[in-house]
Amino acid sequence: MQFASVVVAALLAQSGNSPVAPVKAPLKDEPAASRSLTTLLAETPDELPRQLLEVKRIFVDRLTGGETALQMRDLVIGSLQSSKLFIVTENPDRADAFLRGAAEDLIYTDSFQSSDGINAHVGGGENESSSSSTRFNGAGGGASRSSGRNLNATIGEHESVSEKERKHEALATVRIVNKDGDVIWSTTQESNGAKFRGASADVADKITRQLSDDVARLRRAATIPRH
Repeated sequence: MQFASVVVAALLAQSGNSPVAPVKAPLKDEPAASRSLTTLLAETPDELPRQLLEVKRIFVDRLTGGETALQMRDLVIGSLQSSKLFIVTENPDRADAFLRGAAEDLIYTDSFQSSDGINAHVGGGENESSSSSTRFNGAGGGASRSSGRNLNATIGEHESVSEKERKHEALATVRIVNKDGDVIWSTTQESNGAKFRGASADVADKITRQLSDDVARLRRAATIPRH
């Protein structure tokens, strides 16, 4: 301990007891207007979603799901292009982020069958008959009598209903990833068709609307001063 004290005293003597330069305050104490977006992203737990604000060009990759997925990709490209959110590029080397995922467009028939029935049966019987015989050349003779009545009633009602409805449904699950392969945004949208557009076009429009809303929310959050 004495040796350490001597060393500290020698260092202070060499420095001429000059005051130590103050350490610069952390960036988080600076006004929000003077801080870069990168700094904001690094200080928040939702760093990856906020990277959407740095995306300028986006490449829409092939969507899995067959021929209908190819059509969905074209619809998504058109919808994104109209939104002016990003520059949609066909050159993946120039893209800041990539939209990938799967899509499906189905046309199917939904069948429904039902049946109702009421049945009643009433039955009864009564029989009556008579016969007589006479024998001569001897004392003897006989007579017999029987009666009967039959009543049968049947009531039946049966109704069967079969309905078939043709339906059209589209579904897409997409994500945006950065160049490192990290997912920075995702959504799942589905539609049975809208009033003035088909199911696939409606799904593409829903994807773009959701993305626009999320980007607007992130922009508002980036302008809030941090204390």
